[in-house]
Amino acid sequence: MYSRRGFGKLALAGVPLARAFGARINAVINGVTVGAQTYSYRALLHGATDSVDVIIEALKTDGVGEIELFSPGIEPPGGPGVTRESLRQWRLTTPMEHFVAVRKKFNDAGVTIHSYTMNYGDDFTDAEIDKTFEQAKGLGTDIIASSTRVSMAPRLLPFAEKHRTLLAFHGHSNTRDANEFATPESFEKALELSKFARINLDIGHFFAAGYDPVAYIESHNAHITHLHLKDRKKNDGPNMPWGEGNTPIKPVLLLLKEKKYPIPAFIEYEYKGEGTPVQEVRKCLDYIHQALA
Repeated sequence: MYSRRGFGKLALAGVPLARAFGARINAVINGVTVGAQTYSYRALLHGATDSVDVIIEALKTDGVGEIELFSPGIEPPGGPGVTRESLRQWRLTTPMEHFVAVRKKFNDAGVTIHSYTMNYGDDFTDAEIDKTFEQAKGLGTDIIASSTRVSMAPRLLPFAEKHRTLLAFHGHSNTRDANEFATPESFEKALELSKFARINLDIGHFFAAGYDPVAYIESHNAHITHLHLKDRKKNDGPNMPWGEGNTPIKPVLLLLKEKKYPIPAFIEYEYKGEGTPVQEVRKCLDYIHQALA
């Protein structure tokens, strides 16, 4: 038990009381659920013996309470000696207890796993795809987000239906490739295939491709599981520090607040920042606080 004096010491030390007790890290800013895609911390994982612990410490430092979990953060590290086949075998043979344990680590740290990133390529076997859906359940989520090709949707969605898991297709900005999720029409092709198809809308890529994310969210909010936030220049321009690009981040956040859409907005740190990933994600969070004030 903490005495009143103990509470005062915690407050003076700058430790949020809820976090001191292992409670959930607050993920809501003025009515909008805000978190991070753990891909944002990818630069911290090189040489890390336990990537999950590294990610959790970064999240706790930044005060991030909800995430999209980037699969490489819990899988064997890449690089020399790690082949595509060895990764496939890892996915096929790793017991479910591994994923349940990962889920518990995040839960114990006060972090909710909203969704799981699995970027499916043509080289995935059916057995491997099936396992990834099981693994998402072990992590405690029924949403998989994927950067994949339009041609993969007919293969993937039957697995989503089998496991009753939403499959959210992530878009990019290459509108010249008809097999790339980039245009509203490309997303529509997937949505027409299954009631389990959804959209993980990256507002930076969508804007850079020439589309208005505010209008699209208004018309398609029922099919969007979550957003990725980043700032890009128009006309397929580069990633920029937030506020230096043209992407309407603030109008998107205010739309979520005004309409009360239950759509989490996740920071995806991709621009070249001057600080560490932890510092840059914190800058993005500060931007969101100001936008929603």
